Amino acid sequence: MLTKKQRELLIFIHDNMKESDVAPSFDEMRIALGLKSKSGIHRLISALVERGYLERLPHRARALQVTRLPKDISAEKETNANNIAPFPAAIAADMTSVPLYGRIAAGSPIEAIRDENGAVDLPPMMMGSGEHYALEVDGESMINAGINDGDTVIIKKCDHANDGDIVVALVDGEEVTLKRLKRKDGKVILIPENDEFTEQVFTPDRVQIQGKLASLMRTYH
Repeated sequence: MLTKKQRELLIFIHDNMKESDVAPSFDEMRIALGLKSKSGIHRLISALVERGYLERLPHRARALQVTRLPKDISAEKETNANNIAPFPAAIAADMTSVPLYGRIAAGSPIEAIRDENGAVDLPPMMMGSGEHYALEVDGESMINAGINDGDTVIIKKCDHANDGDIVVALVDGEEVTLKRLKRKDGKVILIPENDEFTEQVFTPDRVQIQGKLASLMRTYH
């Protein structure tokens, strides 16, 4: 699933290259997407390359090539609705954007995610009160909780949670993971929802709660 900004950038590059066969400059991309710096464009392009939508070509100026488009982009362009949301109009009119911070391990912890990587538009019913952010799930350790590899989880920002909550946990200030929380005998236990994975046990000073699961998005294509 592409984020809104990834999608906008891919369409912008595709439309420009249909006319000139040359990818737009990073500054042109930045202006088109309304970003403040070109570093955001670098991150978006890297994400599109990783997902197989763009290819970097060696020994060429502006060396990008669109390798594929999402299946629904053609239909969107025909209806002049590039920003259409997959919700009824009454709900879409009240959508809220939350930042997408990247991928989170539902397996072994990964390096902490700090850079914003676009945004996700959501109806209020998927969030509730408070501040939220989105993360893409990487791994299968939470599949028994209905959280699959490639899903997008919506996280409510908080620094505490109850036993049994599914949380975003920062370990040792460096690694972040998605697990079910349990406390026992003065320890913090991060529990996977997959029998092939083992529990992770830490002292409380090593674990910082950064949010808890509010909802989940999934696409089928």
